[in-house]
Amino acid sequence: MRLMLCVILYALPLALFAAGGNLHSYRADVDVSDTKSLQQGARTFVNYCMGCHSAKFMRYNRMGADLGLSDEILKANFMFGTDKTSDLMTIAMSDEDAKQMFGGVAPPDLSVTARYRGADWLTTYFMTFYLDPARPMGVNNLAFKDVGMPHALMELQGAQRAVYKTATDTNGKAVNVIDHLELVAPGTQNQKEYEQTVRDLVNFMVYLGEPVRLKRQQIGIYVITFLFFLLGVVYLMKREYWKDIH
Repeated sequence: MRLMLCVILYALPLALFAAGGNLHSYRADVDVSDTKSLQQGARTFVNYCMGCHSAKFMRYNRMGADLGLSDEILKANFMFGTDKTSDLMTIAMSDEDAKQMFGGVAPPDLSVTARYRGADWLTTYFMTFYLDPARPMGVNNLAFKDVGMPHALMELQGAQRAVYKTATDTNGKAVNVIDHLELVAPGTQNQKEYEQTVRDLVNFMVYLGEPVRLKRQQIGIYVITFLFFLLGVVYLMKREYWKDIH
């Protein structure tokens, strides 16, 4: 009975995710130990995301130390609004200006987005922008319906359009639903290259949400090893204490 309950509780979030209509989800390939991927993701982040979004919980020098980037490389390739590596990764645009540009809502800080959205959601988000003339920015998104921002990576991915099919809703009525997305204007990258760009970007955002993740995992291995060793010592002590009784 307990096993069945655990299976149900595990499957419920997946069922709710599917019920939300997002049948075009992607699985993320995250590896925060891949320093090269993190470096490429950081470059994409500062070039394509930090025009509107900040990462105010991260400092440039902390990122540089974790990713193996010298101060000279940081200043030349990652820092465009400041020359102090100790500064936080903020942007010059104020919230008031951002609200005017984006329909009254300021773009959120992305420091911990990967922690509450998840890597799979982010990957799906970056992969599933499509043209929608009805939207103010001219695009929509399968992971974030009626998204209020432009497709920042369209230059790389290109433009996609939605291809519809007829389906039946819960009331038995025929409705048009998105079947898949089709590339109508190529970008500067092919499909494989863009998928790698997204993988690197999501990988960096996962790191951004928890910079100590890799160190935490390494410490966890030592702790578990110590506990196994301690278990052996305690067992031998137990045998010694109880040998006369048994």
